[in-house]
Amino acid sequence: MEEYGIDLKTLDLIKQQAVDLAFSVGPKLILGLIIYLVGKYLINLVQKIMSKAFEKSEVDPSLATFLKSFAKAILWVLLLISIATTMGVEMTSFVAILGAAGLAVGLALQGSLANFAGGVLILMFKPFKVGDTVEAQGTTGEVESIDILYTKIKNFDNKLVTVPNGILANNLIINYSQKSTRRVDMKVGIAYGTDIKKARKIILEVLNKDERIHKEPESVVYFGNFGDNSLDLTIRCWTDTENLWPVFWENMEAIKEALEFNEISIPFPQRDVHHFYPEGKK
Repeated sequence: MEEYGIDLKTLDLIKQQAVDLAFSVGPKLILGLIIYLVGKYLINLVQKIMSKAFEKSEVDPSLATFLKSFAKAILWVLLLISIATTMGVEMTSFVAILGAAGLAVGLALQGSLANFAGGVLILMFKPFKVGDTVEAQGTTGEVESIDILYTKIKNFDNKLVTVPNGILANNLIINYSQKSTRRVDMKVGIAYGTDIKKARKIILEVLNKDERIHKEPESVVYFGNFGDNSLDLTIRCWTDTENLWPVFWENMEAIKEALEFNEISIPFPQRDVHHFYPEGKK
C-alpha cells in the first residue's frame, strides 16, 4: 500500500477505527431499525383500532378521518423522536428546532389554524350535518360538505357559498333541519268592517282540510294588528319540517280563494285624499 502513500501502520489504524465505529454505531443503528419497525407496526395497529371504534360508535366520517390522521401524525413524531434519542441526538437541540419551526408555521398560518380549530369543534359538537338546511353568515341553504377548514353551503338558487369554519364556530347558526316539526307562520289582511270571527272560522276550515297540518298543537288564527289598510290576522299551524314550504304556499292560496268565495275582501294599499278649496270656490 506504500505506492498509494499509506503505510501498514496507518492502514491498521484505519481498520481499528472502522471496527470501533462499527461496534459503537452498529448497535444503535440496529436498535433504531428495530424501534422503527415496531413503531410502524404499532401505529398501523392503533389506526385499525381507531377505525373499528369509530364504526361502532357511529362517529361522523369527516371527524373520524381527521382524528385518525391527527393521531397518526402525532405517533410518527413520537417515533422519530424515539429513534433520534436512540441514535444519540441531543433532545434539547431537537426540541428547540421543532419549537422554532412550530412557532414560524403557527404565525404564518394563524387564520388557517383558527379555521382548523373551528372545523374540529363543528365535527365534534355537530351543530349541523351534511344535508341540513342552515342560516349562517347572511346565507341560507343546504350544507353540501364539512371540511376541516371550510364548510360549503348551497343556496336555494344553486349558488355555492364557502364559509371558513373559524367564523362558523364562533357565530350564530340557525339549523332548520334539526327538529322534525316546524311552525308555519302566515299573515292575512282583511278589510276594515269585516267580521273577524267569520274570517277566523273560514281560515281554520281551510287548514283542517290539509292532512299535512298537525292536529296538535292545534292551528290558531289571531287578530294581531290594526294595519294602515287592513285588519291583520296572524295564522299559525304545525307540520313536518319537509312539508313547511308546500304547506305555506298552498294554504296561502287556498285561504285567499276561500275568503273571496265568502265575499271577504283582502284590501290593497290605498289612501283617502281630502281636498280643501279656498273660500268662495267649489
